[in-house]
Amino acid sequence: MSAAFEKCFDIIVVGSGHAGCEAGLAAARMGGSVLLLTLDPERIALMSCNPAIGGLAKGHLVREIDALGGEMGRAIDATGIQFRMLNTRKGPAVQAPRAQADKEVYRRRMTETVGRQPNLCVRQGAVQRVLVEDRAVRGVETDAGMRYGGRAVIVTTGTFLRGLIHVGLESEAGGRVGEPAAVGLSDDLLSHGFEIGRLKTGTPPRLHVGSIDFSDLAAQGGDAEPWPFSFSTPQIDRPQVACHITFTNPETHRIIRQNLDRSPLYSGKIKGIGPRYCPSIEDKIMRFADKERHQVFLEPEGLESEQIYANGISTSLPEDVQHAFVHSIAGLERAEIIRPGYAVEYDFVPPTQLYASLESKRIQGLYHAGQINGTSGYEEAAAQGLMAGINAMRKLQGKSPLVLERSEAYIGVLIDDLVTLGTREPYRMFTSRAEYRLLLRHDNADLRLSERGHAVGLLPEEAYNAFLRKREKIQRETRRLQRIYIHATDGSNGVLASLESAPLRNKTSLAQLLKRPELNYTNTAALDPERPPLPREIRWICETETKYEGFIRRQTDYVVRAREMERTPIPGGIRYEAIPGLSHEVIEKLNHIRPATIGQASRISGITPAAISILLIFLKKNRCVSE
Repeated sequence: MSAAFEKCFDIIVVGSGHAGCEAGLAAARMGGSVLLLTLDPERIALMSCNPAIGGLAKGHLVREIDALGGEMGRAIDATGIQFRMLNTRKGPAVQAPRAQADKEVYRRRMTETVGRQPNLCVRQGAVQRVLVEDRAVRGVETDAGMRYGGRAVIVTTGTFLRGLIHVGLESEAGGRVGEPAAVGLSDDLLSHGFEIGRLKTGTPPRLHVGSIDFSDLAAQGGDAEPWPFSFSTPQIDRPQVACHITFTNPETHRIIRQNLDRSPLYSGKIKGIGPRYCPSIEDKIMRFADKERHQVFLEPEGLESEQIYANGISTSLPEDVQHAFVHSIAGLERAEIIRPGYAVEYDFVPPTQLYASLESKRIQGLYHAGQINGTSGYEEAAAQGLMAGINAMRKLQGKSPLVLERSEAYIGVLIDDLVTLGTREPYRMFTSRAEYRLLLRHDNADLRLSERGHAVGLLPEEAYNAFLRKREKIQRETRRLQRIYIHATDGSNGVLASLESAPLRNKTSLAQLLKRPELNYTNTAALDPERPPLPREIRWICETETKYEGFIRRQTDYVVRAREMERTPIPGGIRYEAIPGLSHEVIEKLNHIRPATIGQASRISGITPAAISILLIFLKKNRCVSE
């Protein structure tokens, strides 16, 4: 077959969104020859929807991507126009960074990064077929008849698989406004036996900045001292802009309700399932009928852009209705719509058809990443793309895949949820999905994952050495806090009184004092005159690790106990039908998912603790696991 190929590569990446970029860069940086096939080389890493990176749990994903050696964190640090740490009034486990991006500058920077990467070749083309021989990939074929050989193929097609754009009752093929859909690849995947589903997402109207009256709207600025996403970024020194907040009102809701018969969502024209956690404004006013208003964030799309992203009013209503309801909102009475909101339906491949490495169970060397797996969001896509790129290269190197555990990364939670539970709606990451979120904080992503990134050959030596130096400083300062004792003197108690903290009766370690909720690393400086000067991120993590030491220890102990099940393997060729006591439903679900471990099996919906006990007894009886 190879004689018919235009050119051969180690890895072919289909699609150049956030998943495709991370996959291609990771594989090339690990030494593979990579072809990145895209519908439009001018739209690499384009932000189709909200021009922002990060947020609750999503910010954790970006920092984990960076810790492993990925690109997204560095890209947003270089192109962000407003940085905020979210949930600062809550505990450290649920705090997360978010940044508004300069959409066009972000796209240009990522395009340049991809273009400069050695071993990475970008070509325009729409893939129609995955070429398969003996149940293993051999390459791809484009709609123009070009055939490229590849030892592995990573499909990252976003919303383009049979994409259908809806504005009112009018619809047209497309994966994004102004761009064609990818039609043939869905049929090809079906021909290989893949199950295909249908999802829906949407976007709000873009408004002209000069037509908005900001005078009475609340401004929301960024942090005075922004927290970078990348561990290699010393500080953020870019110009910062403000976003503004307004609200819908009963008149807005009346206009929308009166026109629901013209909504493709409520007329039955849209069949795909939309995101529950990011609903359209039509969904909001129907599902939350008792609410008189909904928040709208007016977010600039760039320092030089005239477009404002109206976050909170995603819609697929007709354009005339969009004009009417937008003009009913305070500050938007004369707003000009540059581009109306729209919905897009697209095909996805339910991810239970993948291994935890993101390799297909049906075809060796075929990987899926991003929205093709049913996820929503740039960050979820980038995380999957990174892992698919790493694992495709490791397979070609003859090495075992890198599979992150739920206890060591949000990326591990994301992928385990997808391949074990699947999804019937666009999957979005939340901190509540992680059982061990106190261990999976945004601030310690490098402590958790940089060793992994360096071991697979992705995290550069310079970044790894910087991590080692940082880790040593953290360990040294944490030990010092435990050794420094504060005595019950008038001076120390006077400092504590000024901080509204109880006086000491006996000498107490500074580490123990930091466990008091009213005390922190900064306001105890007067008690610690020998304190060394340390960067903010080191001070932060030393305080967090000290203050929550008891909770962290208990959660770590639980992880150790749970790890036995997570690491108890289930033989790949096991016949569940041969295990006495398993119900037909349990057998069907186990055969469908084919879990790799007892831990993964225990998370499958409908698999009872009794079924897990039966499975464990069978494995021990047949000497598949140690006693």
